[in-house]
Amino acid sequence: MAESILIVDDEDIIRESLSFVLTKEGYDVKEAPNGKAAIEILKTGDFDLVLTDLEMPEMKGIELLEHVAHTHPETLVMIITAYGSIDTAIAALRKGAMDYILKPVEFDELLVKVRRLLASRRLTIENKLLRSELNWQYDFTKMVGQSVAMHRVFDTIKKVAATDGTVLIYGKSGTGKELVARAIHYNSRRNGKPFIAVNCGAIVENLFESELFGHKRGSFTGANADQEGFFKAAEGGSIFLDEVSEIPLHLQVKLLRAIEQKEVTPVGSAVPHTIDVRIIASTNKNLSKEVEAGRYREDLFYRLNIVELKLPTLAERPDDIPLLVEHFVSKYALEMNKNVRGVDNEVMKSLTTHSWKGEIRELENVIERAVIFAEGMLITKNELPGFIEQKQDSLYSFDGRRSMKEAVDEFERQYISHVLRTNQFNKEATARALKISLSSLYRKIEELDIPLQA
Repeated sequence: MAESILIVDDEDIIRESLSFVLTKEGYDVKEAPNGKAAIEILKTGDFDLVLTDLEMPEMKGIELLEHVAHTHPETLVMIITAYGSIDTAIAALRKGAMDYILKPVEFDELLVKVRRLLASRRLTIENKLLRSELNWQYDFTKMVGQSVAMHRVFDTIKKVAATDGTVLIYGKSGTGKELVARAIHYNSRRNGKPFIAVNCGAIVENLFESELFGHKRGSFTGANADQEGFFKAAEGGSIFLDEVSEIPLHLQVKLLRAIEQKEVTPVGSAVPHTIDVRIIASTNKNLSKEVEAGRYREDLFYRLNIVELKLPTLAERPDDIPLLVEHFVSKYALEMNKNVRGVDNEVMKSLTTHSWKGEIRELENVIERAVIFAEGMLITKNELPGFIEQKQDSLYSFDGRRSMKEAVDEFERQYISHVLRTNQFNKEATARALKISLSSLYRKIEELDIPLQA
C-alpha cells in the first residue's frame, strides 16, 4: 500500500508540481490550498506525511503543525519555507516538525528527505509493534492458567515486576521458568532494554567467567579480541540466569560481587565496569540443601533469594491442562495452517490423567506432534504417541507417595472440581449433587483452594 502525503500550499504552481513529482514516485498524494482545508482533509483519514508551507492565508503552517501534532501524533510534518524565513523553520522544528526544505524546492533534495523521513517512520512503527507484541506475549494476564496456584504466580509477577528486586524462580524443568522471567522483565520499567537469558548449565566451566563478565584481548588462548560478557550485554535491562545452581563454586563469589557491588571485571583486566542490571535467576534444585551440602555459597543464596517464586507442576494444577491443550492446538494449527480446532473427549481424558514428567514442555511437544498428524478438525487418540494412555481412574492417580490426609485432600479437590465443572460452577447444584450443605461446600472450596472458574 502506497504511503500517503498531504501537500499544503497556497501557491497552485508549487502545490501541483510537488504533487506531480511525488505521485510519479508512487506516493498517494492529496492537496490542500491552506491550513483549514488541510484540517478537513485530515478528518477523512490518516496520512504518513504532511508537507506544508509556513506562510499561508487563513492559517499559518505553524498552527497546522500544532494541530497535526495534537490530533495525528504518528503523522510526520515537513516544512516548506523561503530562505528569509529560516528562523521560523527552526521554531517549527522545535514544535515537532521533522525537517524543512527551502524554496525554490529542489526536487531531488525533496525526494531524498521524504524517503528518509518515511523510512524512519516505518522503522519506528515496526519497533513499536514489535515491542507491543513482546509485551503482549509476555504479559502475565495472557499466560495460560486459571487455577489458584497460577493466580498466585500472576500476583507475584505483578508485584515484583514493579520493583528491581532480585527474583529466584523455583520449578521443575519444563514448568515455564523462562516465560515467567520474561513476563517480569517485559512488565517492568526495563522493558525497553535487553533481556539476556543465560543457560548456566550449558557453559563450559573454564569459559564461565569470560562468558558472564567478558574478557580482554590476549587474556587467554583464543581471545583474539575484547569481548563484553552477558552482564554488559544486558546493561539497563535484565539478565536471566537459568539453572543458577550449576555455576561452579569457585565462580560464585564473583557473581556475588557483581550483584552486591554492581560491577564486573573482565578476564585479563584489573578495571571493574559498573553495571545496571536486574538479576532474575532460576533453579530446579533445592538451593537450601545445596548450601547444606557445601555445593553452594550461603551468602550468594541469600542474595539471590530476595523474592522466591515457586512454579507449580501440572500435577498441582490439573484444571489448567484443558486450557493449555486448547492454547497449544490453536498455536500450532495457526503455524501449520491446518483446520484443527481441538481434541476429542477420549484424548482430553488421556491428556488430563497422564503423568507429565516433562511438564508443560512435554505437553506442548505432544500437541505439536498431534497437530502435524491430525487429519480432521479434532485430534484423536490415533494422533497421540503410544506412551499417552488413559488411566482407569480419570479423577485421581494413586502413587503411594502421599500421606493418607494428602491423598484424601487431593481426591476431594479433584472430585469437587469435577462436579463443579459438570454443573457449570453452580454451587447450589454442586452441593445437591455432592449431598452436602452449601456452607460445607464453601468451606471445602476455601480449605482446598478449589478454583471457581474453568
